[in-house]
Amino acid sequence: MATNTDTTATPTTKIDFSVAGETIQFGNNEKNILAYWKQINAFETSNKLSKDRPRYTFYDGPPFATGLPHYGHILAGTIKDTVTRWAYQTGHHVERRFGWDCHGLPVEYEIDKTLDIKGPDDVAKMGIATYNNHCRQIVMRYAHEWEDIVDRMGRWIDFRRDYKTMYPWFMESFVVLLDYTADAALKDEGLIHEITSRVQKLRKEAKLIPTDDITIYYSVEPPTSEIARVASEQRDEIEAILKKPFVPLSNLTNKENSNMVITKKLPVSYI
Repeated sequence: MATNTDTTATPTTKIDFSVAGETIQFGNNEKNILAYWKQINAFETSNKLSKDRPRYTFYDGPPFATGLPHYGHILAGTIKDTVTRWAYQTGHHVERRFGWDCHGLPVEYEIDKTLDIKGPDDVAKMGIATYNNHCRQIVMRYAHEWEDIVDRMGRWIDFRRDYKTMYPWFMESFVVLLDYTADAALKDEGLIHEITSRVQKLRKEAKLIPTDDITIYYSVEPPTSEIARVASEQRDEIEAILKKPFVPLSNLTNKENSNMVITKKLPVSYI
């Protein structure tokens, strides 16, 4: 018995795309377009129709899965969507897969805070396997919110076939790449080679002492920020302490800033 393998959907609900009047509501129009794309499986259908075209490979540079999307993610996502749409419209097959960064301090920080872990000794008592399992359980905490925001942006990307950096096949792909390049022309040209370095164990706890000048110079325009309020003269500089690590420098320009404590004001000649 023959079966119909055509997965191209047909609209089941009529959506009004007529010329808008004076009371146009852009938000509602955008939602109508998104609903229409879903009805006709626009993204999936475009991939099906382009499967025999030259491939344009694109893997999304993954955000941390433990946080919610913000303006920076939306801006970068819009640029990525523009590039991949351009590639499709210029005759390529573009397989777009969403990615999740599941490694690094953000995940460990959340688990340490939740389980009241103070240091490596607590992890050792718990066991590495148990600790890793706790980390894996939270990495997709905000997956639903991410998909809602990305869909609302109108970005076309595949969440069903996503990739996560914690997958062994993803981590092992780097080793496979190195093994491949080691036997390729790159090795013959001296662009890749193997080295073995011996690292001595430290018998004492290392204490890093900064020796370089870490003064940051930052210009603020217009002068409506917290920095400009404290620095009353054009040529003044301030000394401040950040309450939280890894705060972007641009955050210091916020008028209401809870991440910064200004300790004193210094003339430029002092610095």
